[in-house]
Amino acid sequence: MDLDIFSDIESEVRGYIRSFPVIFDRAIGSIMIDQDGTEYIDFFSGAGALNYGHNNPIMKTALIEYIENDSISHSLDMATVAKKRFLETMKRVILEPRGLDYKLQFTGPTGTNAVEAALKIARLSTGRSTVVAFTRAFHGVSGGSLAATANQHFRQAAGYTLDNVVFMPFEGYFGPELDTIAYLEQMLSDQSSGLELPAAVILETIQAEGGVNVASSTWLRALRELCTRHGILLIVDDIQAGAGRSGEFFSFEASGIVPDIVTLSKSLSGYGLPMSLVLMKRDLDIWKPGAHSGTFRGNNMAFVCATTALETYWADDALTTDVHRKEAHVRERLEAIAAKYPQAELEVRGRGFIFGFASTAMPELARTVSKEAFSRGLIVETAGPSDEVLKMLPALIIDDATLTRGLDILAASFDAAIAKS
Repeated sequence: MDLDIFSDIESEVRGYIRSFPVIFDRAIGSIMIDQDGTEYIDFFSGAGALNYGHNNPIMKTALIEYIENDSISHSLDMATVAKKRFLETMKRVILEPRGLDYKLQFTGPTGTNAVEAALKIARLSTGRSTVVAFTRAFHGVSGGSLAATANQHFRQAAGYTLDNVVFMPFEGYFGPELDTIAYLEQMLSDQSSGLELPAAVILETIQAEGGVNVASSTWLRALRELCTRHGILLIVDDIQAGAGRSGEFFSFEASGIVPDIVTLSKSLSGYGLPMSLVLMKRDLDIWKPGAHSGTFRGNNMAFVCATTALETYWADDALTTDVHRKEAHVRERLEAIAAKYPQAELEVRGRGFIFGFASTAMPELARTVSKEAFSRGLIVETAGPSDEVLKMLPALIIDDATLTRGLDILAASFDAAIAKS
């Protein structure tokens, strides 16, 4: 397969093409097809941007109808019928049933834009500049979001000093013995710790790129209480773990906490179209008109697909119930693989439909399994500080037969990778 044009003219920054070196042509549901007609089961889902599969037929129908009617495609932040319907649906289907009273800011087009806006809101509203982020966090690679991203692979590409963010240990970072909330509390309470009172704490409740590290409900509730007591805003970055990936629409729902600010993107649009959003408590909406802008914050085709996704999949609990059913099946299969190879010391991580498979004894195993899987027709990526975690993100609506075939390929790939080790 001829990939010469990509190496000839596309920047060396390209990443996923190196892991999956074919030219893709079409995609339907959880199947991607390359230009030679070879099919691949997709356990990657556009890094979580395709929770409802490729070319979801319900959203495709709504999108085609919208385009054929010569409806608005690009509108900056002007009022449109598509935006009005999205706002109404978001309020009725998502916010009101959960007792959430957020204002919505469209930041477009990607998740890092939402994080940048969220950090600015926190600093503007508190008058403080320091932000606390966590070890192994990933929040984006533009200036402000990169400062809150822990991985040196990304930080070293900045070209300048990244300031105003202090990193604290995530839950379990030093093992189960150390209470990292108590550690943060001590740092905040001790006038000689060197930590200034921050404007905000930002976190992913499920650290995806960091290795699928899942914060417990107990830890999240303790963090929420700490932030409230110290007058610190709590920002939940739900860009990858949100829009149903955790099983519930928001990843923080199971813990019962209510963040001050939430960022959404990736599968929010439902169809893989660029769209990002900041949800903030009403008293934090102190923006002056036009103070934060962006040319592509009015992607009306994304609004149409997002509205359709919410109406189709979130008007009741059917999707959540089905995701948790399939979650149990996946976990059982992964635990069986772990039991088969005790020498690899495999750890199954995750919640909802984001899974991580980490080997402390064989950190190179994840990369080998990913390559073996791709050669057998399964797309699955790696994560973690050294790509030592196999990260699985099947579409939330993947059918049982395709899911099982993918897991069978995964099991065979482990057999092959272990045999080579």
